[in-house]
Amino acid sequence: MPRVVGGAARGRRLAVPRGDRVRPTSDKVREALFNVLRHRFGDPLPGARVLDLYAGAGTLGIEALSRGAAEAVFVEADRRHGAVLKQNLAAVAGAVDGRGALVSRRVEAFLAGEARPFDVVFLDPPYAAGALPGALARLVGGWLGAAALVCVEHPVRQPLDAPAGLETAFERAWGSTAITVLTPGA
Repeated sequence: MPRVVGGAARGRRLAVPRGDRVRPTSDKVREALFNVLRHRFGDPLPGARVLDLYAGAGTLGIEALSRGAAEAVFVEADRRHGAVLKQNLAAVAGAVDGRGALVSRRVEAFLAGEARPFDVVFLDPPYAAGALPGALARLVGGWLGAAALVCVEHPVRQPLDAPAGLETAFERAWGSTAITVLTPGA
């Protein structure tokens, strides 16, 4: 069972949906990612607008809220996963002050809607779904603030090429999991 590794909700346990369709970012990888954001990118979370796509249990967005994000929008289409995410938001409600909102839609449908810029975006899609290129392309269409960071979790064996409008700012692997941070540009 994962836990929040930093910030106001540190140590709180988070529920995970049953089955193998959700693989929450491990505590070790999540802690490493948030350390990278803090030390390499100047701690972009305090006051940030965060978008957690393919949210699953919500571990990345909840971690961001715990560390001072002003708000987090969680996009998750699966009802069972959404129910667990709601449970997790309730579990940390006192620490994150109700700053998280669940949108129960497919990511593609959400990104086809009216764009509003976010400061930090997390994408951890199902590895086999092939949804990542389309989601990244849609994000470039107005969903990213000028200095936005797009944090993508993907398998090491499937390297990520930055699509048009984004450039790679950081890449690192922890075991079989890779994190690539993209920024607006090229």
